[in-house]
Amino acid sequence: MNTLPRFEAHTLPRSIVVDPPMSDADFEEFCLANDGVQVERTNEGVIRMNPPAAGASSRGNFEICIQFGAWFTKHRRGSAFDSSSCFYLSDGSLLGPDLAYVLEERLEGLTDEQLDSFLHVCPNFVIELMSKSDTLAQARSKMESWVANGVQLAWLIDPYEKQVLVYQNGADTVRFAGISLAGTEPVSGLILDLSKVWRCYKV
Repeated sequence: MNTLPRFEAHTLPRSIVVDPPMSDADFEEFCLANDGVQVERTNEGVIRMNPPAAGASSRGNFEICIQFGAWFTKHRRGSAFDSSSCFYLSDGSLLGPDLAYVLEERLEGLTDEQLDSFLHVCPNFVIELMSKSDTLAQARSKMESWVANGVQLAWLIDPYEKQVLVYQNGADTVRFAGISLAGTEPVSGLILDLSKVWRCYKV
């Protein structure tokens, strides 16, 4: 595209539709032009703009990363990615999780150049942390997209309702309202202490 739009934070739209659709290369240029926000693309070509995280959400996500990092240090079998990452999925969408984990076999064969771009890889495990601006319907739709594209296990953490929706391939969604959430494959042994996450939402 000749002119890539750039948006300021106070005029940031939540979604835009470009006609004709951007190529992957143009889309990546568009993301670079708006590097202050996370940009995603649905499989229908709708571009979603996600503003920077608020204080509580940022604290909550950092707490989740600390706990996951402790597990990852002991079970280093693949690669972990933070909330600045995005992944091209097989249905043509590009989604960014709050945390992702990819086993080695899904990264095999990638070149250095491919690793330095948005990855054409589906994570094995993702965590999404809801913010106040998210709707449950939109968040659930994103989780279903993750699983439909090959994610084995996905957790949608809702700190406002103090619950987690657990998604797995070939299984019904499970609502978890306890404190210690235990991971299954591919993150067996991971225990997420949700009480520490909930404390991030109060002084």
